[in-house]
This record gives sequence, structure tokens and C-alpha cells, in this order.
Amino acid sequence: MRLAILSDIHDNVWKLAGALDRARGADAMICCGDLCSPFIVHQLGRGFAGPIHVIFGNNDGDLFRITANAAQYPHIKIHGEMLRGEFAAKRIAANHYDNIARAIAASGEYDVVCYGHNHVYDVSRVGRTLAINPGAIMGATFAADGSRTDVPSTFVIYDTESDTAQRFEVA
Repeated sequence: MRLAILSDIHDNVWKLAGALDRARGADAMICCGDLCSPFIVHQLGRGFAGPIHVIFGNNDGDLFRITANAAQYPHIKIHGEMLRGEFAAKRIAANHYDNIARAIAASGEYDVVCYGHNHVYDVSRVGRTLAINPGAIMGATFAADGSRTDVPSTFVIYDTESDTAQRFEVA
């Protein structure tokens, strides 16, 4: 099974369109939060045919309308702040926050833990658990002083069979 993992869209419809186009061959998608506006749900629902699992982030402003929009697409499931599930015999969890997700990974309870929030691409092992931060679709990171640094827009395709994550950049 191939899982598209993305995070931190922040309403960047242009980068999301590119990511959805490149993720078409995946079997399912996990979105690790910060869609931001409810209209992004329509782009996700129309742009990816497989199951889409959405986690809320700290910049998802109108949870009521995000949830209402998702209800229009039977293949989109809202998980609130945490996803726990099994995909092709892999125990997978997802949370928006890097500090929470890495602690979940350290528990050893899951094969894979996905997260976002800090906009920094990272695929690494925490014990035996693969921790995946796909980076930010929006294409920027922010320092503590609020300054912005443009970075590549990235997402990941995780292959459950080979237990590998492949990084993709969106032009």
C-alpha cells in the first residue's frame, strides 16, 4: 500500500494542486493538519479519489465548516487531533505537533508516526518507529521572530511493503 502524507497546506491551492497530481498513484492519503480554510477540503476531495484521513492542526480556523465540507465527500474522514489506525498491517498514528508525535513514536506502539507543524521535512527512526514529517505544502518555515524562509514544498509517499518513505518536491 502507498500512502501519500502531507501537511501544512496553509491555503496554498497552487502547491496543493501539484501535490495532488503527483500523489494520484497512492492508495490513501494522510493530511497532518493546517489545511487552514474550509475550501481546501473541496480541493482535496475532488483531487484525490482514495481515502483521505485529516488531522486538525493549530491553524485550522473553522473546524465546523471544515468538518461540514468533508461530510460532502464519503472518502474523507476527519480524525480530530489524532489518527490511530492500521494500513496494510502497519500500525500508524498521526498528530499535527512534532513534539507530541515524536513522543508517540518513542512509545514503540506504532510502526509509523506522521506529523507536521514545524514545516521541516524529516524522516527518521525513533527506536523502531519510522517518524515522518513530510514538510510543508505551503513552502516556507518561520523563525521564532516571525521571519519567513522559503523552502521547497514537499510531501511523502510511504510504501507499507518496503517500509520506506519517498520525498517529493512540488514545483
